[in-house]
Amino acid sequence: MTLNRNSAFLILGATAGLMGLLGCDKADLSNDKGKYSYAIGVQIGRNLKDQNIDLDTKSFNAGVADVYANKESQLKEEDRVAALRKMSESLRAKETAAGEENKKKGEAFLAENAKKEGWKTTASGLQYHQVREGSGEAPKPDDTVEVNYAGKLIDGKEFDSSYKRNQPAQFPVKAVIPGWTEALQLMKPGSKYELVIPSALAYGERGNPSIPPNSTLIFDVELLKILPPQPGGEGGGLPPGHPKPAGKAKKK
Repeated sequence: MTLNRNSAFLILGATAGLMGLLGCDKADLSNDKGKYSYAIGVQIGRNLKDQNIDLDTKSFNAGVADVYANKESQLKEEDRVAALRKMSESLRAKETAAGEENKKKGEAFLAENAKKEGWKTTASGLQYHQVREGSGEAPKPDDTVEVNYAGKLIDGKEFDSSYKRNQPAQFPVKAVIPGWTEALQLMKPGSKYELVIPSALAYGERGNPSIPPNSTLIFDVELLKILPPQPGGEGGGLPPGHPKPAGKAKKK
């Protein structure tokens, strides 16, 4: 289960009860109920932590316990709603500030990288370095390709890799982020490129669960082959680092 920042508290309200009576630090894992209650708690905790929600676990558990005991809420309804609204506003403010900082860092990184020998910058701002030249025709937007790739942030944190899965990815050229779509049409089968993709050609202000807003991305990409047309469709799915087709970034 994945929580959206703006609706995290709504899903919390619907699922908190399932964490069930975990008022102590030590979970009772001697039975199925204890195990699934703890497992759901771990999942919710991970989701909230990933979204940088600063949670007071004692107060959270107290709220769960009060609901299960049919006790009156310790907060008036208007105070409860106001607290959740304030949390949501705080999250948006933090995300905006982090996005602005990421944008500045990305621009500085791109400026320095453009000075490196062997790197080229296209009119869109995409930067690439040819590691190995392939042969044949480059793919077109409607083609489906098979690639190996690894992606990381400019701080070196890797967020996705087909190499580690030992399984190349297959997807339509036009179905991924603009930086990928442009780069793939420069490559021939057998090519290997290093890419630096500005945030505007990646996930922009939105980011995704593994990529912060306004992140400049670094990829190693190998174009293994162009796949023949698939009957009744365009071919394989999108690579795991690109959960959905991405066009130009839109404001929230």
